[in-house]
Amino acid sequence: MSHPASPLALPFPAMPPIAGVEVRVARARYKTWDRCDLTFVTLAAGTTVAGVLTQSRCPSPEVEWCRKALVLGQARALVVNAGNSNAFTGDRGRQAVEAIAARTAAHAGCQPSDIFVASTGVIGVPLPIDKAEAGLDAAFTSDLCGWEAMAETIGTTDTFSKGATTTAIVDGRTVTLVGIIKGSGMIAPDMATMLGFIFTDAAVDPAFLQRAMTAANAPSFSCITVDGDTSTSDTVLAFATGAAGNTALVDDESAGADAFRAALNDLCHQLALLVVRDGEGASKLIEIAVTGADSDRSAHRIAMSIANSPLVKTAIAGEDANWGRIVMAVGKAGEPAERDRLAIRFGDTQVAEGGLALSGYDEAPVAAHLKGQEIEIGVDLGIGEGKATVWTCDLTHGYISINADYRS
Repeated sequence: MSHPASPLALPFPAMPPIAGVEVRVARARYKTWDRCDLTFVTLAAGTTVAGVLTQSRCPSPEVEWCRKALVLGQARALVVNAGNSNAFTGDRGRQAVEAIAARTAAHAGCQPSDIFVASTGVIGVPLPIDKAEAGLDAAFTSDLCGWEAMAETIGTTDTFSKGATTTAIVDGRTVTLVGIIKGSGMIAPDMATMLGFIFTDAAVDPAFLQRAMTAANAPSFSCITVDGDTSTSDTVLAFATGAAGNTALVDDESAGADAFRAALNDLCHQLALLVVRDGEGASKLIEIAVTGADSDRSAHRIAMSIANSPLVKTAIAGEDANWGRIVMAVGKAGEPAERDRLAIRFGDTQVAEGGLALSGYDEAPVAAHLKGQEIEIGVDLGIGEGKATVWTCDLTHGYISINADYRS
């Protein structure tokens, strides 16, 4: 985390331990940095797992490994590497993942398929097996650490550590959920953000956990964008140890199922917004709410067209109320729209409706709104009931500075 902290950064919250989860970190030295870059998490026997993974057609070997392991629904350990994504590395990359899983399984006394592996960083450089194995050996004997140390260790261009927590009453028992996430650039996923890990002491059947995780992803990780680029390595995994002692959640009729789903949704929403707050070079968090669209899907596509527009993002960075760029982004989305029904607002101020600038429009309150750090843009198409909300950040010179020297 060599860059100054984002002006949108939030302090790392107090997060309780989760029974059945132990975290350790170590230095594998994947890059020439003086910091921990390997995370090793052990999970109690009986821990279930679910996850969402990148839809990139060029996924990393780690993503392919997790995709197969998720079918079994059980987990005993997690290994996360930072500084090297191991993507686009052919057989050498696959061999590295297999070696990590085998070594970790031998230490944990389980099958390699119970081990989950994720890596993030530079694409196209095989993960060095010797460094991974040395890092693992160091992690196996290192002291236990907390969530913030894990959050720091999994980061790459992140400027602050990201975590969130919440609770729910399930079957008469209080269950706790915590999550950490990393992500700052290459954020516009179809499923999740860069790397995120959720842990709960609730007892949850893996099939139900997968359904809940998939549902929680849709309005959170799949509704954020920083730069319009989807990573080869996007992975969000949820682990449930069952230590809370509730009757296992198996379907929506289980006691506390709704409460658990609500808590998971809230946690994912918190984590997703933390990523946007740390968007590379970001100075403003932007919420884009689209209503009156032909369908929810159409509204989402239009919202993302606005959120990914460099012209919109740079206008917000310059605090310029150039709503014509929003009209442009709506029109290019390829979704149903009628120019003469379109309405646009910044914050609480309507600036256009009926396809025209609002008569008597005063730009002063909009200019004041744009000077803040949290910006709201509302678009109503006036043709249906579809709606969607997405989040992005502005585009500044800082984004170029960070990405121009990413490999150095």
